[in-house]
Amino acid sequence: MSTTTATSADPKDQRPLLHSEIDRLPDARLGLAHRVLLEIELEQRTAELDDAADAARQAGRLTPERIAA
Repeated sequence: MSTTTATSADPKDQRPLLHSEIDRLPDARLGLAHRVLLEIELEQRTAELDDAADAARQAGRLTPERIAA
């Protein structure tokens, strides 16, 4: 990667830096970058589903009986 580093944790500052890094990637590496971004999205969706399942369990909507039905 580049020696450019994000000095701010603010996404508004990091987004253009990330776009710039992607624009400098060789074409042969774009597929890999896309797969990495898909992995990040998968982790995010998995966490959301875990949270939703926990909330449903706590609310009594997700019980072994309902799952078996």
